[in-house]
Amino acid sequence: MAFSSALVWGLLLAINMALPTLATVFTVGDTSGWAITGDYSTWTSDKTFAVGDSLVFNYGAGHTVDEVKESDYKSCTAGNSISTDSSGATTIALKTAGTHYFICSAPGHCSGGMKLAVTVKAGKAAAPSTTPTGKASPSDSTGTTATPTTTKSNSSSASSVSPIVAVLIVSCISYCVLRLV
Repeated sequence: MAFSSALVWGLLLAINMALPTLATVFTVGDTSGWAITGDYSTWTSDKTFAVGDSLVFNYGAGHTVDEVKESDYKSCTAGNSISTDSSGATTIALKTAGTHYFICSAPGHCSGGMKLAVTVKAGKAAAPSTTPTGKASPSDSTGTTATPTTTKSNSSSASSVSPIVAVLIVSCISYCVLRLV
């Protein structure tokens, strides 16, 4: 009996410690996606991004998602991209605090407004990462890294369980389970 109670307590403690690290998945541009008609400074204005969150870019043929340095963002230059993807569904994990810059490298798209800057705050745990080649991503002066991966995502603009709500739910379940033991 004492062993089973200790085991239940240990599992519940581990779950409660892991819940605050839940990340938010943001679909860039919401239902409009990553498109030349997007207004991404307005889109980011009411959002808070934290280490551990992800950006999902959904877009059609002829577009790209390039993570670039600030200077390349300002000049709409993709020659020195930190990462690039043109799969149509790109997920970028925000692994470091700082400002991350993204552009579409198709001619005229970035200068037409297809560019995104997100400021990422520290606060969520992040796992070490590598690029698809298995090497660490190069970093720029803001210390950003990104790992593009192809994914099919049906997520809303931002989806996650509030860590406080999750902890309360798990705590209630824990209490009920312990009363049964």
